[in-house]
Parts: sequence; structure tokens; C-alpha cells
Amino acid sequence: MQSLRFKALEGLAGVDLTLPEHNGKITDVFGSNVFTGKIVREYLSDEAYKSLMNSVKNGTKLERKMAEQIASGMKAWAMKKGVTHYTHWFQPLTGTTAEKHDSFFTLKGDGTALETFDGDALVQQEPDASSFPNGGLRATFEARGYTAWDPSSPAFILEQGYGKTLCIPTIFVAYTGESLDYKAPLLKALAAIDKAAVDVCNYFDKNVTKVTGTLGWEQEYFLVDEAMANARPDLIMTGRTVVGHAPSKGQQLEDHYFGAIPERAYAYMRDFEMESYKLGIPLRTRHNEVAPSQFECAPIFEEINIAVDHNSLLMDVMNKVAKRHKLKVLLHEKPFAGINGSGKHNNWSLATDTGVNLLAPGKTPKTNLMFLTFFVNTIKAVHDYADLMRASIASPSNDFRLGANEAPPAIISVFTGKYLFEVLQEVKNRVNNKFDEQDEAILKLDLHRHIPELMLDNTDRNRTSPFAFTGNKFEFRAVGSTANCASAMTVLNTIMAKTLTDFKSEVDSLIEKGEKKEIAIMQTLRKYIVDSEKVLFEGDGYSEEWEKEAARRGLPNIKTTPQALDAMVTEKSTKLFTEVGVYNEKELHARHEILLEDYVKKVQIEARVIGDLATNTILPSAFSYLNDLISNIRGLKEIGLDDSASKAQQQIAAKIAEHVNTISENVQAMIEARKVANKLTDSRQKAIDYCEKIKPYFEVIRYHSDKLEFLVDDKKWALPKYRELLFLR
Repeated sequence: MQSLRFKALEGLAGVDLTLPEHNGKITDVFGSNVFTGKIVREYLSDEAYKSLMNSVKNGTKLERKMAEQIASGMKAWAMKKGVTHYTHWFQPLTGTTAEKHDSFFTLKGDGTALETFDGDALVQQEPDASSFPNGGLRATFEARGYTAWDPSSPAFILEQGYGKTLCIPTIFVAYTGESLDYKAPLLKALAAIDKAAVDVCNYFDKNVTKVTGTLGWEQEYFLVDEAMANARPDLIMTGRTVVGHAPSKGQQLEDHYFGAIPERAYAYMRDFEMESYKLGIPLRTRHNEVAPSQFECAPIFEEINIAVDHNSLLMDVMNKVAKRHKLKVLLHEKPFAGINGSGKHNNWSLATDTGVNLLAPGKTPKTNLMFLTFFVNTIKAVHDYADLMRASIASPSNDFRLGANEAPPAIISVFTGKYLFEVLQEVKNRVNNKFDEQDEAILKLDLHRHIPELMLDNTDRNRTSPFAFTGNKFEFRAVGSTANCASAMTVLNTIMAKTLTDFKSEVDSLIEKGEKKEIAIMQTLRKYIVDSEKVLFEGDGYSEEWEKEAARRGLPNIKTTPQALDAMVTEKSTKLFTEVGVYNEKELHARHEILLEDYVKKVQIEARVIGDLATNTILPSAFSYLNDLISNIRGLKEIGLDDSASKAQQQIAAKIAEHVNTISENVQAMIEARKVANKLTDSRQKAIDYCEKIKPYFEVIRYHSDKLEFLVDDKKWALPKYRELLFLR
């Protein structure tokens, strides 16, 4: 192990920093490997093209005969680009993507060899559903599952070293109909927000017939040298360093953020960006992040379903391209203790088919009121379902990040900014239950005066808020870097659809009682502001004062995943998801079970890794150095020197012995605690035990291992250190 460390260090000098050649404009290659736009028009008949576009825009089902024509055109395009295989590309609940490649090649009964791809192959395939996380919905003896084509997300060609594959984005469902992936519930949530938002928009503009959720994600990640990563079993097995003494220089000088991009990282960025452009991923931004060796990329906003697919695809592309550059991409939320972790900020808004961003302040009383309606309803939705918002971003890896460096706290709150906060207070204070004609001037004067100021960025940015308004969108900052965006987006659009539906019902009720439409809307908005104002917070989310204040307000502060996931299976959430039509009760309980199992397995793997490292790598390094110290102390005595001559060595030896004994005792105690927890049949209680009984042993082992790293001679230490990992040469 020790030789691996020094071999990795020596190998850094020979890294090839040659930049990949990518000449020409991005627009020359953008979308070249995607079956969309002009490409679709070229390869499909008018009938097939219109049918596909109608399905994409209006959600209508494709006839099978149209699927045959589309499959034929898709195959012709793909084969012209050198494709030999196709796959249904889907997002099971593993947290990664899945694909099974089939060849266009087939043999007919008479021995004739042909290249075929028909409508049935395009529309449907049958993966083994029992081999994916399913929460008990499927068993080995009843394993059938289906992948079904999602026409709204275009097919694409994935280039891999020795071949090209046509990838068809699909949903994944069980034979019994329950969803087993991230995409199927997301599509239902998007359909629900479309209907609910259109109904409310029609108060202001009858021309609105469709509302689309938009998403712009920001992907943060770390880059480390591949050889260095391979010499760290914890990085390979868990995606993070389970031990590691903090380096002398970390991020104290704040010199990495927005600094000049290291040449090796720049070459990698250029390469994966070009691969992404071919796949239609509209990357726009790249920069150094706060922590050493941490970076970020971000795209232009897209429709949510497409944006989610593109982010999942990008993470695959980043990993594959990194191998060409002898780098390792770390997407874990907290791969290194003591420095900033990585998030995936989800910037969310709603847009109409008339070209209006519903969360952009307008310039007229009518559009001001429409903006205010969606703005207040969003706040109300987050207030009413804060526990579900927290559950949507819960994971064992994100637990390390929330509330720590540059990450929002586990308390879900909403930041609006100074001016909009004042507008909300004015509406709350001026609009009474008996809204009269004179007060209607607030629509024409006060809101018009205040809201457009936001367009000049007079609203500050609150980096400590988990859910912040940033000018024309809300930024869900608490989402973790490894997460599938669909989890947070499914919950956010579901709760928003429910809140808008309830809002319309209340406004219609007032109108039926004789109130003017605008007055009914303002009265309902005032009620919503009063009901949800405790979730508004404009200050420092990191502060202890806020934690105390949040407790006084009754806001939940759920710091661990097992407890956060409880929100998924409450009576309230079951009613919400079944009414909106996103999950049924069986699907909710299955997902709850899957996420609890995921938590246990990941913590279990980390516990095993740190136990193995401690026993087979860390302690042997300590013993080796301890023997050197003992020999040194003995040698000093043999030449006639008293104990004072070896005082420093004796103190170091005593400290090492103390840390060694503590580590050894806690490794054994952790193993015994794990045995007890593994016998539990209740998934929630098992997860709680792993969180409350096993993690404390883990942290003690980590602490004393880090102390040993500081004490043990550098040449004796087997693992690459933080300072070596964080300096991207």
C-alpha cells in the first residue's frame, strides 16, 4: 500500500496536459448526436413528424403505426452515423442510469442477415424489475418490468471508445404498473403543475394553454488524480475519504474560487463539454469553486424533464471523459472533511406558452398580480410541505453537507429579498377581509413601484438559504451533488400543483359569493401570506440564533436521513400524492423502504471500509513507526543518555499507543453494534441504529486515525494525504 502511494506521487510528473483539439463553433456540433429538430424533420414523413410533435407538445399517445415509421427513421439516422446497437436508457432508483444494449443485427428464419429496429423495440422493453431497488413491489419469482419510450425526451447517440449506441430515454415501471424510476413520477408531477398553473393563469390571460416547469441545475464536483484516488480504497468504495488529517493549506486563503482554472482541469472541462454539446446539453458556465480541486458547470435553463435527463447523462459523461485524462471525478457531497462540500442547486421557475416567466416581476398591474400570485403560492407550498422538501434532498452523503460549509441548514426556509419581503408585508397589512375599491390602488401603484426594482438585482443573494428567490426563479440550494434532480423536482411541482389547485378553489368560492376577481385574489393571497410567513427568513441560516428562532417558530430541523424520510409516508403526504396523481400509497411506501435500505447499505459500506483501513493500513503504519521510535529510544539509552534525551520520542510513542488502542477497541465495538443492527427486521429502526449507534464508533475511529496521520512519519504513512489529493497537478 505504501509503495502505491509513492508510485502515484511519482506518476504525477508524467501526466499529459495536451489540450484536446476542438476547433470551430459550438453551434457546429451542438445536438449533432440528438434525434431532434431538423434531423427529425429530415428522416420522418410529414405524418410521422406531426404525430411525434403532437405527442411532445400536447402529451398525446402515439399510434403504433406511427411508432413504426419513427423507429425506421431513427434507425436510418443512427446507422448513417455508425451506430450498431440501441438501448432503452432509464433512471432506476439506484441513483445511476441503466442500459441494456441490443444490436440492430438479426437473422431471419431462412438465415438472411438484416439490420432491423421496429416500433415495438422503440416503444417497449422488459428489464428484470426484481434486480433493481423496488421496495418489495417485485420479487424474484415475479420479476417482470417494462421500460416505455418517453417521446418528450429526444433519443441520442452515445459514443464510447469502440462503438456508438442509440439511447432511447424511457420510464421504468413494474408489471403491476407501479413506477420504479425517477422519470415516471416526475412526468406525472409536471402534468399536474401544467393543469393547475394554466387554470390560475387564466384569471389573468385566457390565451395561456400550457405551463412548463423550467430547471437550471448547477453541478459541483471535485477532481483528483486517478492514480492518487486508486491508492485510496475509501475513495473507490464510498466516493469520499473516511479518514484524513486536514492539510495545512486548505481553503483558508479563499484563493481558489473563480481563480484561473488549472490547465489539467481546463483540458478535462473542454473535453467533457464538447461531448455534452454533441448530446444537446447546453452547458454555459465553468469555473473554480470554493474548495481546492473543486469546480462547477451549469447549463442554460431547459424544460424540467429534459434538464433532469441531461444532468443524469452529464454525470455519466463526466466520469467517462475523466478516464481519458487520468482523473477521478468525485460527485459526493462531502468527499473531504473540513472543506466545502458539493451541491447541485436547482433553479426552478414556470413559463407559459405565451412567453411569460410566471416568477418574473412584471411591468403592469395585471402581470404584477399574476407574478405575486405564483410567488405567494410557492411560499405557501414550501411552508405547508417543508418536511417533504427536506425528505426530497435526504441522503447519507448529503447529511454531511447540510448545515456545514457553504451549504444551507437542514431547516427549510424561504428567502425573498428585502423588497419583496416588504411587498408581502404591505399586502398583509393593507388588504383586509373587506377589500374595498380604494385599496385596489395597491395593484396599480405600490406593487408596480416595488417589484420592478428587483430587475436591477436589488435583491441580495442569501447563500445560507435552502430555498431562495433570485430575481426570476427560486433556487433550491439544498439539493446534493449526487442527487437525481427528479427527486426534488417531483416534490416541488407536486406541492405547487396542490397549492395552486386549492388557491383556485378558494378564489372561485369568493367570486361565487359576489367578490370581484382581483379582490378575491388579493384576499386569498393575504391569507396565504399570514398562514405561511413563519417560513420566511432573510438572515444567516448558519447562525445558532436562527436554529433557536426556527424552533420557536415550530419549523422542523431534521438533521438525519432516516428521520427526514418519515415525511414520505405520513397520512398528509399520502393524501397529497394520491390526490395529485403522482404516487399511490404502495409506491410511497416502496420508495420509503428503498431509501432506508440505501441509507443502511451506504453507512454499512463506509463502516466496513474504515474498519478495514484501520486494521490493515492505518494501524500497521502506526506500528511500524512506533517500532522505529522504540528502537530510537532504546538506542539513546544504550549510549548512556538519560530519559530527557528521548522525551519527545516517548511522548509521541505514548500518544500513538493511545490512539492505536482506541481505534482497535472501537473497530471491534462497531462490528458488534453492526451485528445487532443487522438482525433488525424493521428498516426504519435499522437505519436509526446505524445512524445513532454505529456512526459514533465510526467518528471516534476517524478522529483518532486523523491524529495518527499527523503523528506518524510521512514515509511510514500508507494512504495518500489530503494535501496530496487536493493539489491537482
